[in-house]
Amino acid sequence: MTDAAELRRRTRELLAAHPPATTGRPDFLRARFDAGLAWVHFPEGLGGLDAPRSLQAAVDTELEAAGAPDNDPRRIGIGLGMAAPTILQYGTEEQKKRFLRPLWTGEEVWCQLFSEPGAGSDLAALGTRAVREGDHWVVNGQKVWTSSAHLARWAILIARTDPDVPKHRGITYFVCDMTDPGVEVRPLRQITGEAEFNEVFLTGVRIPDAHRLGGTGDGWRVARTTLDNERVAIGGMRLPREGGMIGPVSRTWRERPGLRTHDLHQRLLRLWVEAEVARLTGERLRQQLVAGQPGPEGAGMKLAFARLNQEISGLEVELRGEEGLLYDDWTMRRPELVDFTGRDAGYRYLRSKGNSIEGGTSEVLLNIVAERVLGLPAEPRTDKDVAWKDLSR
Repeated sequence: MTDAAELRRRTRELLAAHPPATTGRPDFLRARFDAGLAWVHFPEGLGGLDAPRSLQAAVDTELEAAGAPDNDPRRIGIGLGMAAPTILQYGTEEQKKRFLRPLWTGEEVWCQLFSEPGAGSDLAALGTRAVREGDHWVVNGQKVWTSSAHLARWAILIARTDPDVPKHRGITYFVCDMTDPGVEVRPLRQITGEAEFNEVFLTGVRIPDAHRLGGTGDGWRVARTTLDNERVAIGGMRLPREGGMIGPVSRTWRERPGLRTHDLHQRLLRLWVEAEVARLTGERLRQQLVAGQPGPEGAGMKLAFARLNQEISGLEVELRGEEGLLYDDWTMRRPELVDFTGRDAGYRYLRSKGNSIEGGTSEVLLNIVAERVLGLPAEPRTDKDVAWKDLSR
């Protein structure tokens, strides 16, 4: 049984064999993965040691104290938070060995090809088609709101493989090579001025059947695993007290007393308490993850994350008055990550508008909480037994 002391010993052995001061970052990260210290709860040989997830902190503390490099998790969050757990649960042994190591080291960036212009909130209505031709699938369609597509080597993709059955039953899940012929990535400029998202057009893209995750037609079940993990990754990130959006507005309040009013004070107090409650709830959710897979509780966390970000950024703009209406840079650029706290109040206000859309709209997440957490009756679905090809679009 691996315990914290054993993990600390293994970590010190890694540091002795690969001193961070003299070992290149990629080499150190590969050695860490091979030592089972990447994500200790993963199986041996896949970056872990079959240890409890809670013991990861013992490794991370030792490495941080030694000045060891990390894998820049914010840049590769889609791979770490969505692709990796899905591959671990549904991938073949060959797929796990091929994809997980360069995914964790950050040598291969991942993106997510789920949403479509006509299938956002109702994702199961997607129309991108995959047709079997021998040992390959030929994929045609369009995806949208794809973060990191301009940087990604690989994508997790869901496509319709059987239009003759109801929409949830005719979907299959694939790993798509973003460098293949027929994959076109176009920037999608946002209200912030930059193009963090993309449109992706798939024209005759050939995906080998060896890159299918799960069974043919079983893609919705596989996708739900990804979505549950996505919501935890977005709404359940670990933060210190006054981390995230509440930090900048709290600092402004303390440093600039001339901006204060009684009404703003009452609103800030309420939001500060709610942000702290959400942070502590996120800690509890992560502790629950130690015992198993993420469940629908992640939808509640993501709901709170979106609402709080929008309310807090709105309060910050109002607190700053005319200054809050300024914006630092409208230049069209394609960033590698979203930096909520490194930009000005105007950016935070505009960017947070997307929080209630990305990762599942708040309306859809409310239904998930109602049905899967509270056990309330499901909403009537008139399309439940209708073949996808017969649906109105």
